[in-house]
Amino acid sequence: MTDTDGMTTAERMTTAERVTSIDDLPVRDELRGKSPYGAPQLDTPVQLNTNENPYPLPEPLVARIAERVAEAARGLNRYPDRDAVELRTELARYLTRTGKHPVATGNVWAANGSNEVIQQLLQTFGGPGRTAIGFEPSYSMHALIARGTGTGWISGPRNEDFTIDLAAAEQAIAEHTPDVVFITSPNNPTGTAVTAETVLALYEAAQAAKPSMVIVDEAYVEFSHRDSLLPLIEGRPNLVVSRTMSKAFGAAGLRLGYLAAHPAVVDAVQLVRLPYHLSAVTQATALAALEHTDILLGYVEQLKAERDRLVAELRAIGYEVTESDANFVQFGRFDDSHTAWQRILDRGVLVRDNGVPGWLRVTAGTPAENDAFLDAVRQLKKEQSA
Repeated sequence: MTDTDGMTTAERMTTAERVTSIDDLPVRDELRGKSPYGAPQLDTPVQLNTNENPYPLPEPLVARIAERVAEAARGLNRYPDRDAVELRTELARYLTRTGKHPVATGNVWAANGSNEVIQQLLQTFGGPGRTAIGFEPSYSMHALIARGTGTGWISGPRNEDFTIDLAAAEQAIAEHTPDVVFITSPNNPTGTAVTAETVLALYEAAQAAKPSMVIVDEAYVEFSHRDSLLPLIEGRPNLVVSRTMSKAFGAAGLRLGYLAAHPAVVDAVQLVRLPYHLSAVTQATALAALEHTDILLGYVEQLKAERDRLVAELRAIGYEVTESDANFVQFGRFDDSHTAWQRILDRGVLVRDNGVPGWLRVTAGTPAENDAFLDAVRQLKKEQSA
């Protein structure tokens, strides 16, 4: 028996039997042998591996979300506001109030998590025949999204203390002339922040090589000891600051990211955004959260204090700790970081092994969660010293 495409049933079955894994499919060459992004999802008493905010949303906010979503539900037979104008207006107000720089609605764009923001930026300014550079170790999704958009990826240098090696970075930009430059501040997974002077120097280097976009990823900026780099967008149309509501707002399940930039950048990313990409429910939930920023930022202050406590106590125990401006701490050094990760997990605490040789990362949790973690690493240190 022959199907309409000329193959017999036996031939089709034989072809199907040969496909046993992703490598047997006609995927793009640059995706072969790669693994998807993700942290282990394990059922452990204390989970401190994904940089989530440990505090549930306050009940008044939960009630307000229910009200706004119910209102949105009455119109779900219609498409949502394609340009999310009300949401972008409220995000602009939040940035103006907290970022110490006036931001208008036209400066802001929002998408499904900061990852989609980055994806849209690379679809617009990267792509086949173009390149992006990041200074690693850093947020691994930058390279993964670059690969997914057909953008070439260049790994730039860092110093031994995980700060950006400015001279080497400027040289790399001059040599490779990338179309997109990523600067992550605070940096994930190390927690290190970047000075405004460094950003300005890299921006000038990128513009000297050729007009390039510079993306400052500030996913964790609300936890920083430093001010936001947001004011640097003034007079710099090729500079973008990206943010998220996943961390400081305690809304990882919402999936809402946004950027601030020159209005021309906002216009440009709309060339590639999918129509009606932000659902009415997402917009309603984000708007409710923005009504409660004061209480949410109060949780941020608690987490900053706990982060600083983790840094101090880890050092007192005898670990090396990278300076942290985020809601997590990188600590070490270990001869075998994965074995150390397992020993901590054996005591009921899940931290992150990011693949940075000799180091692990722990998210700042509640005081009780942090106490459990510190007990685990104290025992680990005793084992290593025995």
